[in-house]
Amino acid sequence: MKQAKVRLYLEQALGEGQTIPLERDQAHYLFGVMRMAVGDPVLLFNGRDGEWRCEVSVANKRNGELVCVGMTKPLQLPPDLWLLFAPIKKARTDFIVEKAAEMGAARIVPVNTEYTNSDRIRQDRLQAHAVEAAEQCGGTYVPEVSDLQRLDKLLADWPDRRQLMFCDESEVGKPSIFDAAHGADEGGWAILIGPEGGFSDAERARLKALPFAHVVSLGPRILRADTAAVAAMTLWQKNLGDWG
Repeated sequence: MKQAKVRLYLEQALGEGQTIPLERDQAHYLFGVMRMAVGDPVLLFNGRDGEWRCEVSVANKRNGELVCVGMTKPLQLPPDLWLLFAPIKKARTDFIVEKAAEMGAARIVPVNTEYTNSDRIRQDRLQAHAVEAAEQCGGTYVPEVSDLQRLDKLLADWPDRRQLMFCDESEVGKPSIFDAAHGADEGGWAILIGPEGGFSDAERARLKALPFAHVVSLGPRILRADTAAVAAMTLWQKNLGDWG
């Protein structure tokens, strides 16, 4: 059996014998760029139906069709983990979204804090980065990337029982996430990474007063926001997530 060299995210339903019509950009990529032909295999996923092996049934540069042959991987949902972060420079924001998708975030939420450097994002572009990351890492689920939200409003409407891992560079020596989570109610979690300028005194005071917030240090050195996001998700996944 020929090995599939292309893996794509599509929104259409997937199932045994299902025919998948391709949009123009998808057809151009498969047949114009990748030079695929009728009978060639492609792996598809849609975030709902798992991963499927499909074969090209119609091929031309403007449209085409694929046919689902069989499931290759069931849907694998990530842990109920949100990543909240203050947007920074474009390339580093892209990096955070990509790594969050690869590392198993269920939802990615850009937040506007008092010292956030960027007060706008392109949500559609960041969502596309999350899709690309899922395609490349073998995931069957694509996390939602929310539009930019104000941190104070988000905290005011915080969902019941969701715990918050508040990463604060000023709190060296605080407990690890494993210790901070001991005794916490079962439920979803969120990780909060601040802006390059850090949190304001008022934001720190409010966060520390919240019953669901757990202040955590990421070590004795101040990390860049993109590095901090990866470090925090690694700690959480190792201690509380699906890394085992």
